[in-house]
Amino acid sequence: MHVHYLDPYHHRSSPVHLLDPRVKLLLALAFILTCALTPPGAWPVYILLLALVLSLEILSDLGISYVQKRSLLALPFILAAFPVIFTIRGEPLASFSIASWTLTATQPGVERFISIALKSWISVQAAVVLAAATPFPALLAAMRAIRIPRLLVAIFGLMWRYLFVLADEALRLMRARAARSGQSAEPGAKTGGGLAWRARVTGGMAGNLFLRALERSDRIYMAMVSRGYDGEVRTIPLPALDSKQFTILFLGLCALVLLLLLAFVL
Repeated sequence: MHVHYLDPYHHRSSPVHLLDPRVKLLLALAFILTCALTPPGAWPVYILLLALVLSLEILSDLGISYVQKRSLLALPFILAAFPVIFTIRGEPLASFSIASWTLTATQPGVERFISIALKSWISVQAAVVLAAATPFPALLAAMRAIRIPRLLVAIFGLMWRYLFVLADEALRLMRARAARSGQSAEPGAKTGGGLAWRARVTGGMAGNLFLRALERSDRIYMAMVSRGYDGEVRTIPLPALDSKQFTILFLGLCALVLLLLLAFVL
């Protein structure tokens, strides 16, 4: 069964899609590192970084709305940084009383929180563009080409492939439950029990899913070993980068270095 909805890759013929995966991976990592190293409160640099990633979204023909929906992944990380508003000392802006606690929001704390939120949001957008514009096998080949440890690359590859196995087993369980569940013809009638009953059924399905996925992963691994798998996935090496790809990589890295220097100057 195909579970293509898990694969973020979108086939296009844009310049971003046609770029060498090694160049895209290095530029994406450098872009995320630049966002992480940019000091708090460097608003002009944040605007330039956002404009850069929005330009890539348009150039890649993915659509800004698609990337923005996927970038909501940064929301939990943003919420995790919320306490910095009250923990950093500085000029107080407002105070809130919760039971016996008094929380004081400071200007440096708000500035730090907004900076973290912007940097996380921009970085996730860059990661979404990279995943949607590059097939995952090409990303693995690029990781091997830039000398990322082979064991780590193998873990990434197996983790990605077993996500599909887990989703396949979950679909089988959902189909089996639907085939064995009755439905009343009366309008407004609800099937099943109360909240505790549904929680118990869901817990049983989760345990069953874990056991079935573990058993199937063992079968897949034994099939791989019987076919000569020794921990290394061997692929055809990527061709050497031409002068155009080197130029794009060099200019992209120089632009990011300039943005980082501008952030510290400001």
